[in-house]
Amino acid sequence: MKPAFEKLFGFDSKVNSVRTEILAGITTFLTMAYILAVNPGIFSALPGMPAGSVFTATALAAIIGTLVMALYAKKPFALAPGMGLNAFFVYTVCLGMGYTWQFALTAVLLEGILFIILTVTKVRSWLLNAIPGTLKKAIGAGIGLFIAFIGMQNAGIIVNNDATLVGIGKITEGTALLGMIGLFITAGLVMAKVRGGILWGILITSVIGLFIKDPATGEAITKLGGFISVPDGVEPIFCKFEWNHVLSLDMLVVVFTFLFIDMFDTMGTIIGVHQGAGLIPDDGPRDNVPGMEQMFLADSIGTVAGACLGTSTTTTYVESASGVGEGGRTGLTAFSTAVCFALALFFSPIFLAIPGAATAPALIIVGVMMMPSIKRIHWDDYCKAIPAFLTIIMMPLAYSISDGILIGVISYVLCHAVAGRFKDISITMWILAALFICKYIFI
Repeated sequence: MKPAFEKLFGFDSKVNSVRTEILAGITTFLTMAYILAVNPGIFSALPGMPAGSVFTATALAAIIGTLVMALYAKKPFALAPGMGLNAFFVYTVCLGMGYTWQFALTAVLLEGILFIILTVTKVRSWLLNAIPGTLKKAIGAGIGLFIAFIGMQNAGIIVNNDATLVGIGKITEGTALLGMIGLFITAGLVMAKVRGGILWGILITSVIGLFIKDPATGEAITKLGGFISVPDGVEPIFCKFEWNHVLSLDMLVVVFTFLFIDMFDTMGTIIGVHQGAGLIPDDGPRDNVPGMEQMFLADSIGTVAGACLGTSTTTTYVESASGVGEGGRTGLTAFSTAVCFALALFFSPIFLAIPGAATAPALIIVGVMMMPSIKRIHWDDYCKAIPAFLTIIMMPLAYSISDGILIGVISYVLCHAVAGRFKDISITMWILAALFICKYIFI
């Protein structure tokens, strides 16, 4: 068994535990399973894309991408159609620009193919290695804040406020109350060093949700609507591409936008989760993320597979940090997540019964786990501190990992240029900063 695990997942029985890896994979799945419910809901705005078919396509895309990550990259990251990218697909490309969903799927396919080319030619690794160590440390902390913010939103602890953009929810009732209860339960389990504490926190909070009602509906927050379901087929949306506008300017803009967001979201997730888990040396060569090409290729293949199946760009999920926080370190974690997605195809009522308020505490605790990298930033050097701070703060406020990275790179170049420290700016950073500025001006 040992040689098989080592060959398949990069598993080392002297360092890794099968139980820990499997629990980590389940934890990752539970924190990102919401995509199975959210993605079909978003695509339901488009005629001709049945919610059931989109559900199946979402699960299959996640399975394929995550299996490639597990077996080829041998990393504990999970993939699925990305949030934000699905909204851009539906609300901007289709409903805003007036194109068909077939046009948008074609753009996703082309983006995935370009991703594969950029990965094979090592352009993506070159871009990742060009990012200075200061920004890499900031990315980890920024993602920590970002996923904690997502968790608080999912639970209703933080809500929309027209006067101040955001505000605190009513934490004495409903989902916010459940989220707060779950947070302290999960925190207690983690502080007590209970094995699988984050996963147990999710499960216990879900059970408590059976006894807490949502004031808006009067129903229990955790609702179990059955056990077994038969997945719908993907025939209505499978390989439905449209090549009429493939050479148009709009297609170029759409493909580039998909490419840009996916590239830097994935890059940020890989750097941030590695930093948070202490898998990247504090001081070392820039080429210090092992298996970059393999991880990028898994992302690329997932995107191509997702386009063929009929869903938006498949990307590496930042919620993978929850599994890494549980001790997941090898491809066995990702494999366990893929198995959960496969089971969800037939047991979706059970998995979808877990409310966002139950997974929110896991995201908040993982956010805490990702903050230590912030202490390794040289805060007394403003040329480094200002770009690092902007990288960190922009991720939750702009609700975008990629925007945090872009603003961080631009500010890093500008701060060092103004200070006359040109020797600290590589040619690659100059080029990236110029491209990112053009992105904000023209796209």
